Amino acid sequence: MPLRLAEHPEHDRPRERLWAVGPAALTGQELLAILLGTGCAGRDALLVAGELLALVDGSLRRLGGRPLAELARIPGVGRGKAARVAAALELGRRVDAEAEPPPERIRGPADVQRVYAGRLRDLAVEEFHVLALGSQSQILGDRLITRGILNSSLVHPREVFRAAIAEAAAGIIVVHNHPSGDPTPSVDDRAVTRQLVDAGRLLDLPVYDHVIVGGDRYVSFAEAGLL
Repeated sequence: MPLRLAEHPEHDRPRERLWAVGPAALTGQELLAILLGTGCAGRDALLVAGELLALVDGSLRRLGGRPLAELARIPGVGRGKAARVAAALELGRRVDAEAEPPPERIRGPADVQRVYAGRLRDLAVEEFHVLALGSQSQILGDRLITRGILNSSLVHPREVFRAAIAEAAAGIIVVHNHPSGDPTPSVDDRAVTRQLVDAGRLLDLPVYDHVIVGGDRYVSFAEAGLL
């Protein structure tokens, strides 16, 4: 039967080690164990934290992109602790965002990547966003249109351009992620883009680009000559 954390020698307990040597000296597993606080029968918080990390091959960044329900199903986690872990990882993302604030204007797809990469690159499902831009390419707003598998039936021009019109946009850039990490456009990606570009011409509300985020890479339809 594994020891409970309280039964470990004091110098081996994550919380006591944090006070003794500081958070930077702790492993990701130890930091997660502190967040969890407790485990469950036969499994202390360190073991439960280890199982959370095993789910994502040890990557805290990928852990932040897993669905909450999936984390909650792990024995010893549950809804409350899953929410605690998700909140902590989101705080980490926001710290990064403060370190490199988003650009005020979009000058190219690299700026789009800066805006979205931290939010999209590690998600387990696809999200489709509309970035509404003003006449000087300033960012007016971001709208999540759909979450799930991307195809032309899910991303309807009505929803995309309704969001753009609500922001009084002069033009839009559409953005989505590939959870596989490969940003190469699919057949559905190309079909959705053609549909939106055609609708934008009718509405005199141009689609400037479609940027696909995959891991730390991106593909820009405008750069690739696919618009």
